[in-house]
Amino acid sequence: MLRLARYLKYFKKEVIIGPFFKLLEAVFELIVPLVMASIIDIGIKNRDYTYVLQRGGIILLLGFMGLVFAIICQYNAAKASQGFGTIVRNDLYSHINKLSHGELDLLGTNSLITVLTNDINQMQLAVAMLIRLVVRVPFLIIGAVVMSMILDLKLSIIFLIVAPLVSAVIFLIMKLSVPYYRVRQKMLDKVSRVTRENLSGARVVRAFSKQDHEINRFNEANDEVADVAINVGKISAFLNPATFAILNTAILAILWFGGYRVSDGSLTQGEVIAFVNYITQISLALVVFANLVVIFTKAAASAGRINKVFDTLPSITDKGGKNFDNTSEEPLISIDKVSFAYPRSDEYALEDINIDIHEGELIGIIGGTGSGKSTLINLLPRFYDVTKGEIRLKGIPLKDYSIDKLRGLFAIVAQKSVLFSGSISDNLRYMKEDATIDEIKWAIETAQAKEFVERLPEAYDAPINQGGRNLSGGQRQRINIARALVRKPKILILDDSFSALDYTTDANLRAALKENLKDTTVFIVSQRANTIKNADQIVVLDDGKMVGLGKHDQLYKNCQVYKEICDSQLS
Repeated sequence: MLRLARYLKYFKKEVIIGPFFKLLEAVFELIVPLVMASIIDIGIKNRDYTYVLQRGGIILLLGFMGLVFAIICQYNAAKASQGFGTIVRNDLYSHINKLSHGELDLLGTNSLITVLTNDINQMQLAVAMLIRLVVRVPFLIIGAVVMSMILDLKLSIIFLIVAPLVSAVIFLIMKLSVPYYRVRQKMLDKVSRVTRENLSGARVVRAFSKQDHEINRFNEANDEVADVAINVGKISAFLNPATFAILNTAILAILWFGGYRVSDGSLTQGEVIAFVNYITQISLALVVFANLVVIFTKAAASAGRINKVFDTLPSITDKGGKNFDNTSEEPLISIDKVSFAYPRSDEYALEDINIDIHEGELIGIIGGTGSGKSTLINLLPRFYDVTKGEIRLKGIPLKDYSIDKLRGLFAIVAQKSVLFSGSISDNLRYMKEDATIDEIKWAIETAQAKEFVERLPEAYDAPINQGGRNLSGGQRQRINIARALVRKPKILILDDSFSALDYTTDANLRAALKENLKDTTVFIVSQRANTIKNADQIVVLDDGKMVGLGKHDQLYKNCQVYKEICDSQLS
């Protein structure tokens, strides 16, 4: 938690003003029992109603001023805690966006969502409580003990006995309950994961009529969280009865021994009542202290998770400053003895890959499921760094380019079609903000999407729901391809982006790409042999190894894996 305290430097004024006014409120609260004692000992004893009204007015004034000070403190606490949460969330989100694919794979989407929401909210609450109560609670406890000692040193021994007893009870209960709070944070990740899977896969769930199954999955995950909360509740349930039993016993002792002190003239009746008020203040302060321990325990667990994300550094570092040299005679891309293994994996996903690719070539990549096709194309824009070997762009290693300049040469259409809420034009301008309507129309036409886009009532301004839910799979793929084309990239990667297209649209799209992107190097990853059979080079992968490289006719004769794929699809 102390590491995240650096964000409080932006709220120095609130962190000072808030506790100061809360301290003033506590001072007024400690004065009230003394004023009450004087009302009993002087006003009521002497039946001096004017004195009672005067002192009553002072109590009302103290209460009103305490309310004003509490509001000032609350305002500053809210301003600091919400501002703290906003800055931490912004910095954390920015940091997450700097992480490479490897770190995101390890951290997991569900955990990151929980950290950005639940964990930061927990830290905001801790900051608010820090300003509002961390100074007030110990001051009230110590102040009440000191005031009681001033009133009567002998009777205040009761306070010195009660305080350790109550502290021991709180410590024991916290020791038993704290581990459950840490477990609960992890279980919330599971609830988040199940919820996300269920909602994002709603169509699949309904297609298989698995609503009841998913409801049971969610209930099980939710019940686990509830069970932990119930266990904590059972332990915490002993807190108030145990502490109030001790404190009520202390009140009885004060009244009992205080009666003797009143009889021998050492104490007045008002001072005994003041003692009771102080012990009540201590009891309430100790209960608040127990709640603070719970809050800060949760916050400590959340802070650990937040710091874990901050401590995760991107494995892809941007140290290069080379510019792309289009005049070089070197191959556009050279993949030289490349092997790659995913983080925390001992097995190579790709092994000993060697390819030279020249400008304007159409490269087809084919292979069975899990053969490493997507892994290979993810290495080109440095989504991952190679484990062995080297990839060069115009003879220069990829690491020598700045990441922004390198990825500026690429346009990528991923396997999963991802569209954002907005219009079709908004989505196409995602790659190029200043794209003109003519460029958008050209991209739509090349991607074979013109026919269905211009049939829409609002055409290019037609709305797209979140994730493109109001479009078919083929329509989403074509919009994704058009978005990549708007940029007119040097290198276009189509990662199994024709899977939802019919054969006619597939053929027309390939013809349009060949006609309109003559200077662009195109990578097509596909399961369909027909899609890549006319490529300049076809890369055949099998279990992470390159088992074939060449044109269709050559591979059909010499590569058994490619021949089996073709025979199964083209015969």
